[in-house]
Amino acid sequence: MNIYVGNLSLETTADELRTEFVAFGEVLAVRIMNDRYIGSGQTRGYGYVEMALKSAGFAAIANLNGKKLKSRVVEVVEALPLSDKTGISPAVSSRHRISRSRQRRFQTG
Repeated sequence: MNIYVGNLSLETTADELRTEFVAFGEVLAVRIMNDRYIGSGQTRGYGYVEMALKSAGFAAIANLNGKKLKSRVVEVVEALPLSDKTGISPAVSSRHRISRSRQRRFQTG
């Protein structure tokens, strides 16, 4: 189960985040997102924790959501699944379909 953890302090490390979650079950991976693409490497204040069992993940979410971690109240929710293989989410792809049909209507009418 993949879990989103938001509103992290910029000083929070992956090991500290792992320590919070391991109390609820096996943690497979911890990723704190950073700005490595623009060169600063500064953390972005959110990350993902992957847990082996869904039941452990739901227990962690129930117990850690709204908890203070390094003086910040963190948001802990189940992460949304990745979009389809085209890279466009269903909401965006339906908007594109609507705009294309409007475009055709204007061209024919």
